[in-house]
Amino acid sequence: MDLGCLDDFLRLLHDECCIDLRGRDAATRLADVPEWDSVLLLRLLTVLEEETGRRLSIQPFLTARTFGDIHACVKEQA
Repeated sequence: MDLGCLDDFLRLLHDECCIDLRGRDAATRLADVPEWDSVLLLRLLTVLEEETGRRLSIQPFLTARTFGDIHACVKEQA
């Protein structure tokens, strides 16, 4: 899986975090996703570290406001 690719990243969100992405894209605000919470963020971070084989800094993810922001954090750190 190429996490630099937005489609692969969104597929990972769907598959690993069980987030329904129909009608959503990178611009979707996390606050507008009922399923989104801090536990899912930690779950996603764990999966991303497994996928990239790298340890990721949590700080940039804590300030992310959209799926696109999270994707940018992954690209910057991977």
